[in-house]
Amino acid sequence: MRNPALAKIHIAKKELGLDDDTYRAMLLSVGGAASSKDLSPAGVDRVLAHMKRCGWKPKSKAADKPSVGQSKKRLVSKLEALLAEADRPWDYADAMAQRMYGVERAGWLAPVQLHGLVAALTYDAKRHGRFQG
Repeated sequence: MRNPALAKIHIAKKELGLDDDTYRAMLLSVGGAASSKDLSPAGVDRVLAHMKRCGWKPKSKAADKPSVGQSKKRLVSKLEALLAEADRPWDYADAMAQRMYGVERAGWLAPVQLHGLVAALTYDAKRHGRFQG
């Protein structure tokens, strides 16, 4: 549990654009330690709460599944299953849709394009030994 929390602190540091001196001063004043690895669990919580008050918004790992028409529901469900199996967020599918088809969101793809996206994720699953079908 501690490593994911420390990763969040470092992600927040990057997304807030904190330089190293400012970051270390904040760690010391808010968390009571000069380094994130030296923070107590309570210190980690205080630092994360402070970073949220400063405007950092943690990204949800499981972003909302896009709402689609009946013709695409099965494909989107398959896409969701492949993403979950690979422990990847919906942002990953959106980035693939953008790269493969120039479409910003996977939920906006036409059925034939969704087939291509599912095929690409299936290929990835086979390559990494996750495919069961």
